[in-house]
Amino acid sequence: MAYIRRFKTTSGATGVQVCYKEGNRVVKTVHVGSASSEVGLKRLERKAQGIIDAGKHSLFNLDKFNKK
Repeated sequence: MAYIRRFKTTSGATGVQVCYKEGNRVVKTVHVGSASSEVGLKRLERKAQGIIDAGKHSLFNLDKFNKK
């Protein structure tokens, strides 16, 4: 399971990480970045969600519907 972790840095900015858990233990952490503005934080959260989504597999194969 993967989730987005937000935390305060020592400089007062907000850091964003993607954490991967197996059971009750965090087994991998990917630092996405840190931001001091709301706009920057939203950008980092979208990037983090993209990292999580890249590891997912689709339940259905919809390629035949996406052809033009």
